Amino acid sequence: MKKIEAIIKPFKLEDVKDALADIEISGMTVSEVKGHGRQQGHTELYRGAEYVVDFIPKLKIELAVAEDMVDEVVSKIAQSAKTGKIGDGKIFVSSLEKVVRIRTGEEGNEAL
Repeated sequence: MKKIEAIIKPFKLEDVKDALADIEISGMTVSEVKGHGRQQGHTELYRGAEYVVDFIPKLKIELAVAEDMVDEVVSKIAQSAKTGKIGDGKIFVSSLEKVVRIRTGEEGNEAL
């Protein structure tokens, strides 16, 4: 089992969600986060005063998948979240030691 975390632009959420639904992935957690990479924020003008926005609003999607689904899920996220501009985001894949469905006590792939 693997955990996939994707940091994406907020307006791409529906596209990513639809792409994952196409491959029957429906369970995910979405969090509002802020950060920056190479983008380093940007400068804005408000009422004549210039200020720096260091952290850019993003969404973090987290999902757990069976190991044989990882490549397909990563590909779908990357294709649907891409704008081709700086700040499109990142996808992280890590191993999951154990998954337990609290309601039934199922473990492993059955809990997904």
